Amino acid sequence: MSERSLDLDDFSDLIERPHGALRRQAEERRTRTGLPPQALGRLDDLGEWLSSAQAQVPVRPVANPRLVVFAGDHGVAELGVSTREAGTAGHLVRALLDGASPAAVLARRFEVPVRVVDMALDCDPAELPAEVTRHRVRRSSGRLDAEDTLTLPEAEEAFRAGMAVADEEADAGCDLVVLGDLSVGGTTAAGALVAALCGTDASVVTGRGGGRIDDLTWMRKCAAIRDGLRRARPVLGDQLQLLATVGGADLTAMTGFLLQCAVRHTPVILDGVVSAACALVGQRVAFRAPDWWLAGQLGGEPAHAKALDRLAADPLLEQGVAVGGGTGALLALPLVRAAAALAAELPVDESEPAASPTEQSALDAT
Repeated sequence: MSERSLDLDDFSDLIERPHGALRRQAEERRTRTGLPPQALGRLDDLGEWLSSAQAQVPVRPVANPRLVVFAGDHGVAELGVSTREAGTAGHLVRALLDGASPAAVLARRFEVPVRVVDMALDCDPAELPAEVTRHRVRRSSGRLDAEDTLTLPEAEEAFRAGMAVADEEADAGCDLVVLGDLSVGGTTAAGALVAALCGTDASVVTGRGGGRIDDLTWMRKCAAIRDGLRRARPVLGDQLQLLATVGGADLTAMTGFLLQCAVRHTPVILDGVVSAACALVGQRVAFRAPDWWLAGQLGGEPAHAKALDRLAADPLLEQGVAVGGGTGALLALPLVRAAAALAAELPVDESEPAASPTEQSALDAT
C-alpha cells in the first residue's frame, strides 16, 4: 500500500478467502473418523474452518492465541450515556493489566498472553506502560453527536496503527487472535456505525451498555446515536471518513487490525458489539474479509445482533456477556481449541482411500 495515502480499496485485492479446497479435504477426512455426520455439532464446522484458514489438513492445534484489546475514551460519554464517568477507560485498562478484570482472569486461566493498545485514553501516558501507549493518536475521541471524532489524518494514523499491530502479531507467530475492547462511550460509537451501515433508526440499535444503564441514560444514549447517525449518513460511501466521523480512534484501529489480519491469514474471534461494528465496516471495505472472523458470542446489545445478522455470523455462545475486554470471546476460545484438537487427533480409517492425485489436483485448482 502507498505510504503517502491510505486506499482502502486495496484490501479487496489483498484479501483472499480461506482455502476452500482444503476445507473440503478436512470434510472428507472427518467422514473417515467413523462418527456419524454432525455428531460433534458445530465443532466439525469449526475444525474445518480452521483447516481452511491454516491451509493445512489435519489442522494444527491452536498453540499461540493472543488477546488483543484496543482501548480509548469517547467524548460522547460527556453526555451521560454510560454508568461510567467520561474519561475513565484508563481504570478499566489498569484492571486488565493488573489481572483484576474478568478478561484478565480468563486469559490467565487459559494461558493466553494479553496485549493492550491505547488509541485514545484520556489519561497521562506516563500512567501506563510505554508498550501500551505507543500507538496513541490523541486523548479521547471527539463527540460524535456534534463533531467528527477524528480528523482524517488522525483516522489514517489510527487505521495504520491497527494494521501495524496485526502485522506484529502475525510476525510473532500468533495463530489465533481473541479481539476485545475497553472504552467509555464505545458502544454508543458502535451503535452509530451499525445504524448507519444497516439503515436502521437509533432506537433499534441502542442498548444498555456494559453497565446496564437506566431509562433516562438510555434516552440520552439514543439521542446521541441519532445525532451521530445524521452526521454519518452523508459519508457512508467512504469508510475511513465514516470512522473519522463517528467511530473514534479505537474503533478505527480495530477495523484496520481486522482487515490486516485477513490479509495475513490470521483468524480472529470477535467479542462484543464494538468488534462486531468494526467487522461490519470491514465487510464494506472487503467482502471476503469476514471469512477470517468468528463471532465468539452474542451480548445483550441490540446493535450486536443486528451487526452479526448483517455479517451472516452465527455466534458460538449466547451468554449475554457485556463487560468487554474480550471476555465473551475468551469464553469461546476453549470451543475453538477443542474443535482443532478433535479434527487433528481423532483417528481415521486409513483403509478408505483419500483423494486421488487427479481429484487432488482438481481440488487444488478450485
